[in-house]
Amino acid sequence: MKIKSICCLGAGYVGGPTMSMIAAKCPDIQVTVADMNEKRIAAWNSDTLPVYEPGLDEVVTSARGKNLHFTTDIRSAIAGADLIFVSVGTPTKSYGIGAGRAADLRYIESAARLIAEVSEGNKIIVEKSTIPVKTAEAIKSILAANSPNGATFQVLSNPEFLAEGTAISDLQNPDRILIGGETTPEGKAAVQALADVYARWIPRERILTTNLWSSELSKLVANAFLAQRISSINSISALCEATGADVDEVSRAIGMDSRIGPKFLKSSVGFGGSCFQKDILNLVYLCESFGLPEVSEYWRQVVHINDWQKTRFVEKIVRTLYNTVNGKRIGILGFAFKKDTNDTRESAAIQVCRDLLNERAHVAIYDPRVTKEMIHEDLIYAGVSKELIESNVEICADPYIVANGAHALATLTEWDEFKTLDLPRIYDLMLKPAFIFDGRAILPVDALKAHGFDAFVIGKGF
Repeated sequence: MKIKSICCLGAGYVGGPTMSMIAAKCPDIQVTVADMNEKRIAAWNSDTLPVYEPGLDEVVTSARGKNLHFTTDIRSAIAGADLIFVSVGTPTKSYGIGAGRAADLRYIESAARLIAEVSEGNKIIVEKSTIPVKTAEAIKSILAANSPNGATFQVLSNPEFLAEGTAISDLQNPDRILIGGETTPEGKAAVQALADVYARWIPRERILTTNLWSSELSKLVANAFLAQRISSINSISALCEATGADVDEVSRAIGMDSRIGPKFLKSSVGFGGSCFQKDILNLVYLCESFGLPEVSEYWRQVVHINDWQKTRFVEKIVRTLYNTVNGKRIGILGFAFKKDTNDTRESAAIQVCRDLLNERAHVAIYDPRVTKEMIHEDLIYAGVSKELIESNVEICADPYIVANGAHALATLTEWDEFKTLDLPRIYDLMLKPAFIFDGRAILPVDALKAHGFDAFVIGKGF
């Protein structure tokens, strides 16, 4: 089967960039991204995209209006597609059975029911959202029971392995493309059809095929292993601070071991993003459901260490500032969960700011890509009252406004611009002693000391 038309349900951080790259690489395939969020679709059709990724503007511009389309007309998009990616949200449940661990699959179910209702002929359905093992089984049963037009479906799993901030390069040159499908002749044909799309720009040897369940589980396990490495080095950062060691030197030493490797060994105030915590909690719930409490508890500790790292960072600030931050101006440099993205989901900055506000600090925040509206929304969702936000949160236009009159600064996102701050100017603007808490270990330690700062750098015992 040759794919001529693709639809993607969901215009978020995965759907928008992925479909834009497919459209750019496959100009003969019509690609439509459909979402009921009118504001988001309008942004994709404008010069100000809703997702910030280096290089994304150029990819979108190269194909939009030719074979790349963004629409709220979801039914028409489904009806006209040979292949449908499902890239809707799968948040962690906040209620009922599995609350705080299990994935909320209501958007997946709604998408499946709509696909069944609208479709005719044969369709290939591709799970792109991060979902629990065996979700494909649920999708297949919904499709089979709710297709009034007699359509037939093949369901594939094609998890994304994008890293925000480098999504375009990841899409251009991925480590691997993973496609899971049934081992029936129809399933194999569907897998081949999707593989042929990716093979337009990705070498065949990087396109891996598995059964459905292995593909679904591989996504959760990949994120769990990456997060585990971060929590592992963060646990060692606390030991380094206590003993006088330097966590960067430890990371470099162990990372040169070919069995370990250097990636994801950078200590910080904690990992964030839309996937790591959600996927680990999903894995925890899966293990509980299959009667594996020891495995469940093992992975739960990865999240526990991550939360503890953020908590101890705030406690370090409060203790250093003479055990009170009430009424004190604390400058926050960075609110996104990592550099080169405007995504704040599960950002360490949210918990740090929430805890500082609960101590009645005055929090002044600067991030080059995150809007005031998003910062306020995240803090409200984290439990901070609107009244406290209005009285104690200030959104600033640059780092120097943040520093003006500040008792302390905390770096929470590793934006490149923070590495070249005018430190003498920052020092002159701050109250003395001028405290800096570098939660990303990006500031030059010797320069901080030379300019008179009282500095704490995560993982460095001095």
